[in-house]
Amino acid sequence: MPTCPSGHESADYDYCDLCGITIGGDAIPVVCPRCGVPRTGQFCEACGYDFPDPGPEPLPAPQADPAALGAWAALVTADPGYYESVRAAGGPDADAISFPVYCPQRRFPLAGTEVRVGRRSAHSGIDPEIDLTGPPADPGVSRLHVVLIRAADGTWSVVDPGSANGTLVNGTEIARDALVPLGDGDRINLGAWTELKIVREG
Repeated sequence: MPTCPSGHESADYDYCDLCGITIGGDAIPVVCPRCGVPRTGQFCEACGYDFPDPGPEPLPAPQADPAALGAWAALVTADPGYYESVRAAGGPDADAISFPVYCPQRRFPLAGTEVRVGRRSAHSGIDPEIDLTGPPADPGVSRLHVVLIRAADGTWSVVDPGSANGTLVNGTEIARDALVPLGDGDRINLGAWTELKIVREG
């Protein structure tokens, strides 16, 4: 039975069954440090030298299983409570903005490492993954309003890169360019009446 340069016995004559190193060919032979005879096993055939045990092979680092991280989605709808707070705060166009008569909930799966939220603009070359162009159209949503960013552990955060009207997370306005972690059920409000509810589905 052949032995690889690391001292593992292998049934394969080309590559070690245990560590995969090349056996023979251009492999560097391992010799006994005491007498120089090529190694063929745990003990030197000539002088009996006991080669040190290489120890267990290191385990490969576990790879994150996307399925184990769970599936996330953003549920988009119109939030009447947020709309009323925007109107109460005033502003030059507050009275001209109407709450939509009908706004069915839309579901957007969160995939990849970044999900842009805004309104599609061919002129600006913006085509967000969560397109809030409408109908109904929320005039307070910027072309690139927020970006959802996925962390290595599968959780999501939100950042507002500089929208015109700002962004709220669970009722609190977030600072520009601040990365705000999100959890299951957290609500993002933007524009005049838009709500994104972040939900974990798996």
